[in-house]
Amino acid sequence: MKIQYAAGALCACLLLPTIIIAQDAANTIPKQSQQRDTAHQTDLIDIGKALFHIKPQKIRVQREKKIYFSVLPVPGAVPGGAGRALITSTTAGTYLGPQSTTNLSSANFAPYWNFKGRFGIPLRTSIWLPNNTWNIQGDIRLLVYPQYTWGLGNTDNDQNKTLVNQNYIRFYQTALKKITPYFYAGGGYNLDYHSNINSDEPGIDLQQFTHYSYGTQSSSLSSGINLSLLYDTRNNSINPLPGSYLNIVYRANPTFLGSNQKWNSLYIDARKYLPLDRDNPTRQNTLAFWSYFWTVFNSNAPYLDLPGIGSDPYNRSGEGLEQNRYRGRSLVYLETEYRRDITGNGLLGFVAFVNATTVSGSGSLLRSWHPAAGTGLRIKFNKGSNTNIGIDYAFSKGYSAIVLNLGEKF
Repeated sequence: MKIQYAAGALCACLLLPTIIIAQDAANTIPKQSQQRDTAHQTDLIDIGKALFHIKPQKIRVQREKKIYFSVLPVPGAVPGGAGRALITSTTAGTYLGPQSTTNLSSANFAPYWNFKGRFGIPLRTSIWLPNNTWNIQGDIRLLVYPQYTWGLGNTDNDQNKTLVNQNYIRFYQTALKKITPYFYAGGGYNLDYHSNINSDEPGIDLQQFTHYSYGTQSSSLSSGINLSLLYDTRNNSINPLPGSYLNIVYRANPTFLGSNQKWNSLYIDARKYLPLDRDNPTRQNTLAFWSYFWTVFNSNAPYLDLPGIGSDPYNRSGEGLEQNRYRGRSLVYLETEYRRDITGNGLLGFVAFVNATTVSGSGSLLRSWHPAAGTGLRIKFNKGSNTNIGIDYAFSKGYSAIVLNLGEKF
């Protein structure tokens, strides 16, 4: 019975992308030719103008290449429990072509630092050239990045963990060319370099603790190319309204490009946004689904590059679980979130979500699931880019956290 259940769940996960592609895009995509009407919406910028008596400009046709900025400086916890830090999250959005035919390009820059030698400089970009002819994706990080690890598989003891110190450099660049409307294909380069890897506890040998030989010594280098397919009917990745998203990335890391070991991986990310009020497409009342499958095909992938919850490209999965609480050679993630406006002017909204994670290890993939749930408040920061400040409370067995974000997590 368990085998049949696991097989059925696996089939459902793998068939989800096919179901998304098969749907009629015309029924799910907001018309880009109709620019979003924000005249009746209110954001924090409007409130600031009212407080400081800044006179609104005369109504005029919106400039095509206006840049929308959202900045949120907040104190937060540094990964690994190394005290508090100042995190300045900046999100920028702009249209590089006509809004009727071009998606919103976005950049997210969220540096953090404290007085205990912890800092991070991450920059993530998604650039849409005019008429969506190309999509250029980038992810650059320079981090002094401690993180806890519990080893591989579905370990039950929350206290059996060790803090892993590391310096981390990431350089990802991918270029995707439009093949047909909403469908893109391309490739790029991926670099992951972990150095000064060691446990924060002098008596712990990381290789013995994890029972894993690769990437648990002083450093690891993975340098490779990726082949990527993208199907994206969203026109705003910061806060998607109705649409669909599917990204398939195959990565190969040969030794002749500098990798310590040869290894390959596959990442499949599928998302669906269902409008519950089609008569008001700009009003948030959406049921959103997210799932991804991530696996490595070789037994010698570096430990810190193995699939782990919260280590997806934007580090947004698994709210309610500690980052990398579950790690393995394969990982499946499922999440459902309900999003709705509270006020008619869009200033306030709320979300409620549940998610579940399963990783490989001792035959536990698709058999042992780890759920989490939560709810959150949304405050409209910039109505031009539809950027929200998100304040979420998320929890799971033995763990809870308050998470602040600019923009939706997916």
